[in-house]
Amino acid sequence: TSVFILTIIIVIMGVGAYINIPKESFPEVVIPTIYIGTPYPGNSPVDMENLITRPIEKELKSISGIKDITSTSVQDYSTIIVEFNPEEDIPKALQDVKDAVDKAKSDLPNDLLTDPIVMDIDFSEFPIINVNLSGDFSINELKEYAEYLQDEFERITEISKVYLIGINEREMQVNVDMHKLDVFELSFNDIENAIAWENISMSGGDIKLGQNRFSIRVIGEFQSAQEIEDIIVKHESGNIVYLRDVANVIYGFEDPNSYTRLNKEPVVTLQVIKKGGENLLSATDQVFDVIASARTNHTIPEDLNISITQDQSDMVRKQLSDLENNIIMGVILVILVLFFFLGTRNALFVGFAIPTSMFLSFMVMGL
Repeated sequence: TSVFILTIIIVIMGVGAYINIPKESFPEVVIPTIYIGTPYPGNSPVDMENLITRPIEKELKSISGIKDITSTSVQDYSTIIVEFNPEEDIPKALQDVKDAVDKAKSDLPNDLLTDPIVMDIDFSEFPIINVNLSGDFSINELKEYAEYLQDEFERITEISKVYLIGINEREMQVNVDMHKLDVFELSFNDIENAIAWENISMSGGDIKLGQNRFSIRVIGEFQSAQEIEDIIVKHESGNIVYLRDVANVIYGFEDPNSYTRLNKEPVVTLQVIKKGGENLLSATDQVFDVIASARTNHTIPEDLNISITQDQSDMVRKQLSDLENNIIMGVILVILVLFFFLGTRNALFVGFAIPTSMFLSFMVMGL
């Protein structure tokens, strides 16, 4: 009786662990490695090494627990890879590296466009699924639908973040006519200063109404291209020069860095990234549920083409299906073979020992 009860407990806990345990194609490998990248346009590899790489390396050497430091200085960019010992805590190591980089900033050039980029290398930060939106829609419409799905995906507890690929950011373009600029004796700095001084929101003090005091904010930020065209660039001897007199202002898109197409049509791709240690199958199932719900609620149109690529759950589902089929076929074959030699009772005991041992393994892994 005790053996039967123990077997039942193992089977129940093993099945529960098999259902709830996270499932992946490959194990999550944690490598304590920190990346430091510093852009400095217009400098040769030798200058990058002397001006950027060496000062940062000098401060990094004071950090304990470092196994190796590898640096690469190329045209306009410096890369430093800091590898820590396996027993080191990654969040602490990342903070130590950030502190060392902050100390090195006093020795770095003052005209750096951006501060050095410090981040840990996480191998789990790879997309588990790509959701592609395409069809007879403009880029703006595809962007709206993609941003809606992005917000819904990021509400899933197993999802870390969602990247949008294939969208160019909107920007206000001021296309200056050089001939008109010379005629009015203006420079680019005049236009830049005029736009900067007009596009300002500032505090206007406060006002007391009854027993309450309210802050006043003067809003002067641009809302349209027309407002920018109406800026006064020059006012001299009663002659007013507006920005529209020397330039065309267009609310357009930035120059694309990449192109994304699906069946020769523009496409916006959502790259869904899972949190480390979470269930891959549960995450992808909830992604599919969000898409189906958006279809049902008519939040996204029916004629919007949604395709799935790079779905890592397909491989995992096939592997799990093969595992389950092997368990079932193994039990059946063992029972049939042993039935002719050992009898029904012993054949059943040996046959059911196969799934029971696997359920015991799942239970131990779950614990």
